[in-house]
Amino acid sequence: MAKEKTLFFCKDCGYETTKWQGQCPGCHAWNTMVEAPAVKKGKNGSSVRRTEMSAKPAKINEIETQGESRQETGMPELDRVLGGGIVPGSLILVGGDPGIGKSTLLLQMCRLLAEKKNRVLYISGEESARQIKLRAERIGTFSDELMLFSETCMSAVVQAVEEVSPKVVIIDSIQTMFEETVDAAPGSVSQVREVTGVLLRLAKSKNITVFIVGHVTKEGNVAGPRMLEHMVDTVLYFEGDKTAMYRMLRGVKNRFGSTNEVGVFEMQNQGLIEVPNPSEYMMQGRLENEAGSVVVCTMEGTRPFLIEVQALVCQTSFPMPRRTAVGTDYNRVNLLMAVLEKRLGVRMADCDAYVNVAGGMKVTEPALDLALVAALLSSHHGRSLDSDVILFGEVGLVGEVRAVSQAERRIAEAIKTGYTTCILPDSNCRSIQKAGNLDVSGIRLIGVKHIRELLEYI
Repeated sequence: MAKEKTLFFCKDCGYETTKWQGQCPGCHAWNTMVEAPAVKKGKNGSSVRRTEMSAKPAKINEIETQGESRQETGMPELDRVLGGGIVPGSLILVGGDPGIGKSTLLLQMCRLLAEKKNRVLYISGEESARQIKLRAERIGTFSDELMLFSETCMSAVVQAVEEVSPKVVIIDSIQTMFEETVDAAPGSVSQVREVTGVLLRLAKSKNITVFIVGHVTKEGNVAGPRMLEHMVDTVLYFEGDKTAMYRMLRGVKNRFGSTNEVGVFEMQNQGLIEVPNPSEYMMQGRLENEAGSVVVCTMEGTRPFLIEVQALVCQTSFPMPRRTAVGTDYNRVNLLMAVLEKRLGVRMADCDAYVNVAGGMKVTEPALDLALVAALLSSHHGRSLDSDVILFGEVGLVGEVRAVSQAERRIAEAIKTGYTTCILPDSNCRSIQKAGNLDVSGIRLIGVKHIRELLEYI
């Protein structure tokens, strides 16, 4: 009996070879080669199903271009991330941690699309139709345009799509589907690659939108080969802590829109509720006139967020002070504390320091630096900033305050939320006043060049 031929695939780039190697020759990543059975090839030597080609090469100037017609999902936060709605014929990958709300989000989208007389086919390889029905009853009433199908075989899935002729198809999840021509377990590298190829051809040939739910690894990446993200048109990540009060939908790839948009949702008993004003939502429960508490305006793509940064600095009786950072980079906090000691002479070597970004947010952008410095100084000196003060800016190693991007958007958000004083980099302040594009009559702008000026203000 002939031995079954196997190949080794790289999980990151999809490179294949006949023998195992510690380093991938394609992307030079270490320990990414996995073994999988070779795909059975047809008589013509190809594993890809042949399709009739009706299109021919054409000159670029002879091709007519027109705007893509989009279908709104009925969820403005989701439409924002997708670039205005779903594009027919697109393949969209939705990833996220287990239990974060991927299936709930897509089921709510299916409900709204079905109400607009759009036929939707929800295919689940993890739950039975009865289980999906029980989960759907918690969300609300559904139209008959939504059809459920519990199946894992791709040939049955393709046949169901041809019979139903839906406009939108949901695959939950890609790791449970298998192609009969591939002798490998569902979820393996070769199976995920072949199944995605079948769904890609199905979406383009039938002009239907296909949503794929993907599991993630412990590193936070979509399980399977990295090629999966290259094959699809849009990649969305559903982020957030299960214990936090919010969920954030972020686009990391979008061929039909911007990747600088995020959508914010709140998980409740009846499903995901959209949060149209995240800044007001994040600031709920903040105590005013407390030392160590400041407000910073950060950017998630092109969307401004007002977030509270808290710091607690206290004397320690141990020889090694403790440093803790929640919601931001731990090393960045240590760096800023070293800058305070060297440039301002503020002694913190014998103090414990605890920094927290309230609300469960995770912020790593440099504009958070000035707020971290202000919170540490405020807690160390026991003096609070006024409740109507907001800060943002990057701090360098010599203590200079450097400019950040999209300063006008940040100030506009502060004005809309009711803040009357903004401490920002001096270069940003002068450029805004010179441009004159923003009405700053309702807010006082304080430009600082060095953190020494911030210390004088506190």
